[in-house]
Amino acid sequence: MSRLWSRLGARTAAVALLSVGVIGGFQLGDDRDQGQRVPDQQVALQTAPVLSSARERVTEYQTKLRDAAVAEAVKERKRREEATAASRKSAREAAVKVADAKKKAAAAAASKPYDGPIPSSCAEFTGNRQTGCALMLEAGFGIDQFPCLDKLFTKESGWNHKAENRSSGAYGIPQALPGSKMGSVADDWRTNPATQIKWGLGYIEGRYGTPCKAWAVMQAKGWY
Repeated sequence: MSRLWSRLGARTAAVALLSVGVIGGFQLGDDRDQGQRVPDQQVALQTAPVLSSARERVTEYQTKLRDAAVAEAVKERKRREEATAASRKSAREAAVKVADAKKKAAAAAASKPYDGPIPSSCAEFTGNRQTGCALMLEAGFGIDQFPCLDKLFTKESGWNHKAENRSSGAYGIPQALPGSKMGSVADDWRTNPATQIKWGLGYIEGRYGTPCKAWAVMQAKGWY
C-alpha cells in the first residue's frame, strides 16, 4: 500500500511539475510578447509626427507647383493676348497707311482741269486742245499758229498729258525729255496739262520762234 501511494504521489508530482512548467512557459512567452510590443508602439508614436510633417511638406510643395503652373499659364495667356492685340493694331495701322498712300497717289494722279479763261476763238475745241489754244494765245501767239501746234502735239502725244515713252523717258503732251524738265514750270508736271503745255510753248518759242516753225522741223527731221 505504501508503495502504491508512493507511485501515485510521484506521478501526481510529475504532472504538477509539468503543469507548472507549461503554465510558466505560457506566462514567459506572454511576457516576452509584451516586451516586444512596447518598443514597437514607442517607435510608431515617435515616427507618426515625422510622417505627418513630411506629408504636409509634400502637399505644400505640390500646391506650390500647381499655383506656379496656374500663374505661368495666366502669364502666357496674357502674353498671347497682348501679342495678338499688338499684331492687330499693327495691321490696322498698316492698312491705314496703305489707304492714305493710295488716296495721295490717286490725288496726285488726278488730272487738274484748266480753270483759266477760254477765248471765243478756242471755244470750238475741247479738253486739252482747248486749254492749249487758250494758253497759246495767252503766250502771245496768233490763232493762226494753233493748227501747227495742234498737229505737233497730236503727233507727239495725241494731247495726252499722261503719254510716256518708256524707252526714251519722254513724257507728257510736248514729250519733254526727260519729263522732269517740266518741273521748271510747276511741281505738278506729271498730272497738270496746263503745266506741260506752258513748258512746251516756252520750249518752242525759245528754240524755233513759233509753233509752225517747230512743226516744219518735225516734218523734216521727225523730231523737234
